[in-house]
Amino acid sequence: MRDVVEIGLGKTAQRGYHLDDVAIVPSRRTRDVDDVSTAWQLDAYPFRIPCVAHPSDATMSPETAVMLGRLGGLGVLNVEGLWTRYEDPTKLLEELAALDEDAPATRRLQEVYAEPIKPELIGERVRQIRAGGVTVAVRVSPQHTLALAPVILDAGVDILVIQGTLVSAEHVSTTDEPLNLKEFIADLDLPVVAGGCTDYKTALHLMRTGAAGVIVGIGGDEWSTTETVLGIRVPMATAIADAAAARRDYLDETGGRYVHLIADGDVQTSGDIAKALGCGADAVMLGEPLSLAAEAPAGGAWWHSAASHPQLPRGAFGVAGEALGPMEKLLYGPADEPDGQLNLFGGLRRAMAKTGYRDLKEFQRVGLVLDR
Repeated sequence: MRDVVEIGLGKTAQRGYHLDDVAIVPSRRTRDVDDVSTAWQLDAYPFRIPCVAHPSDATMSPETAVMLGRLGGLGVLNVEGLWTRYEDPTKLLEELAALDEDAPATRRLQEVYAEPIKPELIGERVRQIRAGGVTVAVRVSPQHTLALAPVILDAGVDILVIQGTLVSAEHVSTTDEPLNLKEFIADLDLPVVAGGCTDYKTALHLMRTGAAGVIVGIGGDEWSTTETVLGIRVPMATAIADAAAARRDYLDETGGRYVHLIADGDVQTSGDIAKALGCGADAVMLGEPLSLAAEAPAGGAWWHSAASHPQLPRGAFGVAGEALGPMEKLLYGPADEPDGQLNLFGGLRRAMAKTGYRDLKEFQRVGLVLDR
């Protein structure tokens, strides 16, 4: 039974828990790390590691999307980002990488993202990723899905990610034609991932639209200002567990249709990845951790896709720091620091081995303890 706390006369609040509040409990069995599999599959597309890239221009270019795909993850390019607004945004990315803490970074982000999206560049970027021989995934916001969908679908993507800070299956508008996710997805013959969401009801409604995957969370990290701007903070351990309960009920409701959960928020280290999957996620969405790769297009700088919003930016600009190593080292090691930022999925494999689980589906049953 969920804890409900009275915060004052006439107002109660449910208690939620962050990933930092929980810890994994070893079982009676351990397993050889070489016998552990981190593979997962979204619709018809298999991946070696449960890693989906957060669609920020700081980390995802056509080149790095291909690189992540070849390393076993899923790169996601933002079709509302710099790569579809400029023929070659390299110099702009270099300029952003050079900004220091005193620079008016948010204002500069708003300026560079004011350039209109060029539909022809969407097709060009998709072709570049397709030529790399990997699964092609692009992100579009709910507000622009109807306008950009024809161009995206003509370009021939494999997976469509409809992502906003918060996405619902029932958006109400008296001024614009709202996106009806259920009708939209029903007309497509490719898998759609939608989110983020933060609770059981929204997760269940998104599953009922026919989405193949649901993003849980709002990408919260130390640079996110969604709490400061909107007052919204997501306790990720609780959000993932609630969404996993919705998935279980939807599985029963449909007689076996499984919807994948992708955790987006509070995930910085290999231990965070393990705890997110232990709470019930199938994969994690990595943002800032990938900005530390030597190949990151913004040279170590980091910003969320909402950080450039023209009226209400939600996300601080993280100035460029020193790269930790190539992307392969971040994902697979070897690690030469003990802080969990390197060998992210080697750390996950080790956690699974230490608790005796063979694959990700089994690992979702791992025991958890509240210790803070």
